[in-house]
Amino acid sequence: MANTAIYISPDFTSLSTQPYSQGIALGLIIGKPLGIFALAFLAVKFKICQLPSDLNWKLILGAGCLGGIGFTMSIFIALLAFNDPTIINNTKLVILLASLISGALGFTLLQVFLKKMQRLINQMCS
Repeated sequence: MANTAIYISPDFTSLSTQPYSQGIALGLIIGKPLGIFALAFLAVKFKICQLPSDLNWKLILGAGCLGGIGFTMSIFIALLAFNDPTIINNTKLVILLASLISGALGFTLLQVFLKKMQRLINQMCS
């Protein structure tokens, strides 16, 4: 928080109604995972690459969610896109919150999917 110089105003809850906030949040939380998953799927479908045998599409989705953590470039782009210091401050806060949500979602998905895989492997080996 100190490195990004974010000021949290008392009315920060109004951020969710701002169009730029909604766009940033949807882009990081839904857009990045969807894009990563879709491009990986198309690459396999068009035989550009192969999905490794120890990997499945659920894990690709979980890793795609982790891709939404890209706050460094998002903050850089926000600094280039906006001139208003209040909007810049608000975008930084939304970017950090959306990155946190995306990271938590990716971590949770990978935890669940990998535990299921580990149980299947244990059952096959027993």
